Amino acid sequence: MTLISFSQVHVGLELPVQEFVFVRADLIKYAGASGDFNIIHWNERVALEVGLPSVIAHGMLTMGTVIRVVTDWLGDPGKVIDYSARFTRPIPVPDSNEGASIKVSAKITELLENDRAVIAISAIHNEVTVLAKTLATVQLAP
Repeated sequence: MTLISFSQVHVGLELPVQEFVFVRADLIKYAGASGDFNIIHWNERVALEVGLPSVIAHGMLTMGTVIRVVTDWLGDPGKVIDYSARFTRPIPVPDSNEGASIKVSAKITELLENDRAVIAISAIHNEVTVLAKTLATVQLAP
């Protein structure tokens, strides 16, 4: 668990960058946990037929993974007050051991009253932004 000293937090503070990898097994596990068995997340043929480059990661799996850059830094996912994002590009997940990686960075953009902060998050796959306008409002102090 990360202990955050509010006195050290400032606008412009960059959180540690993280890289996450999705493999096809992750998509299967997520489908089972979420109940989202949309065929484009597990059937290559159908994904290609509807114009996708491959099977793609679930949007909510992507969004849930990306926020980890913030929750890992905070040490407590319960400190996320609000979280929003716009999906801009799908993440194709190849049928390989390497999978698809996303690089996630974040920066504090605003300090609010009551020891809260707004954090802007960037999620990049193959040099392309996959989530836009990704913002988290967090509680910094207990």
